[in-house]
Amino acid sequence: MSNPLVDMQKPDVIFCIGTNMTECHPVAATGLKKAIARGAKLIVADPRRIGLAELSHLYLPLRVGSDTALLLGMAHVIAREGLIDEDFIKNRTTGFDEFFEHISQWTPEWAETITGVPAKDIETAAMWYGSTDKGAIYYTLGITEHICGVENVQSLCNLALMTGNVGREGTGINPMRGQNNIQGAGDSGALPNNYPGFQAVTHPEHQAKFKAEYGREIDLEKGITKVTALELCGDSIQAMLIDGENTLLSDPDREHCEHALRSLAHLVVIDIFLTETAELADVVLPATAWGETDGVCTNTERRVQRMRAAVPPPGEAKPDWWIICQIAQRLGFKGFDFDKPKPIFNELCRVSPIYAGLDWDRIENSEYQWPVPHKEHPGTPRLHEETFVNGRGIFSNVHYRDPAETISEDFPVWLTTGRRLQSYHTRTQTGRAQGIDYLLPEESLEVNPADIERWELADGEWCKMSSARGSINIKVKATNRSPRGTVFASFSFADVPVNLLTGSGYDPITHTAELKVCPVRLEPL
Repeated sequence: MSNPLVDMQKPDVIFCIGTNMTECHPVAATGLKKAIARGAKLIVADPRRIGLAELSHLYLPLRVGSDTALLLGMAHVIAREGLIDEDFIKNRTTGFDEFFEHISQWTPEWAETITGVPAKDIETAAMWYGSTDKGAIYYTLGITEHICGVENVQSLCNLALMTGNVGREGTGINPMRGQNNIQGAGDSGALPNNYPGFQAVTHPEHQAKFKAEYGREIDLEKGITKVTALELCGDSIQAMLIDGENTLLSDPDREHCEHALRSLAHLVVIDIFLTETAELADVVLPATAWGETDGVCTNTERRVQRMRAAVPPPGEAKPDWWIICQIAQRLGFKGFDFDKPKPIFNELCRVSPIYAGLDWDRIENSEYQWPVPHKEHPGTPRLHEETFVNGRGIFSNVHYRDPAETISEDFPVWLTTGRRLQSYHTRTQTGRAQGIDYLLPEESLEVNPADIERWELADGEWCKMSSARGSINIKVKATNRSPRGTVFASFSFADVPVNLLTGSGYDPITHTAELKVCPVRLEPL
């Protein structure tokens, strides 16, 4: 995320795409509401008429999976109308001439045929964003959970680069993280291609650094993603450790996922409750919850924060770091004899350039946004203010491509999935809270009223929803939030396993599953 959350109140034009922010990030979204009250214009692009769309000045109801086409059409208009920031492009970017030629063919009229959004609305969105002094982009998983997730993000970067809307207050490209410490996990090296601090594992200098740090040989190849790991279960992978994730509910193609986990010779799960995934495990190790844990969390705006235990852990529950250190020691690894989180965080700061100026004591009473390169550095609320990490911003000549599966005679309906305000992720915690369960006791399928009549369904009654991977039964809910031909459900409820249906493809670079697009068939029960 290039800008701090406080900057959400400062743009003149805000472009939200693939983000149901008022439900998935309701606290942060108050900044967006303040910007609107101040006079900012809000553009919302989403297949559903979500609550955010009701706040917008321009709503773009694009077809699921067509984001790249919309963004190419907007880039075409910005270039055609001369709304580019020539000084910014000249001084801080590379590849614009080729990009300018590339986007000349992707007209808003062409984008309309793909997205279903009227060309005049695409032009209006482009004119608003391209002509403002402060334009900010916000997105979440509605952009990345596609086979073209990387191209979607690159397309957003193109818009910011060509208009100079990056590196300044009230601008930026801002992905809102889906969980509280996802950013911190990536910072710490929980990625198959990076050491801590996003240092590439294939770089000889980084390899030498970590070899010296840990006094042992370093694997010179990139690690594998979870997608690949599940494919190899029962073959070259016989044991797996899952820490703090309910894989069985959150991953696509549930039958494939369950078969993979059952194929293992040994499955260990670390979690705070006996989740659906933990029920498959040979060993379950009880972890402490957030209010029982001392540690560090890095949030969506790169803010490094201290966590403090408010209550002692119940029973035999232990912090995740302690459990992992005990396992490592029993496997014979040296350097895991930690007795508290302080030296672990200090090690991270020592090996990671973006944390180099921090340590446990420094964040005791203050919070900093990385990068913090040295001890006197105040932190970096905004990235890219003077320069980019690689020197110059790079334009990407992306192309539109269809989702992995498209609607057909057998599966004529678009299904898109997501989250709901009342129930968080796979309900590991919220599903055990009576008050929250009262607010949302069951999952339902959002269907346009006209489609309910056309498909001979009944509001409040059950239907059978099927994809190429299987079928589930789910209750129908009539709502105009879903456009005709598209239905929506969350993946949160174990008794309605919506992700059993999804999993038609993955982004080839990140291996992110296409959870937002799945052709289905609906039948009344």
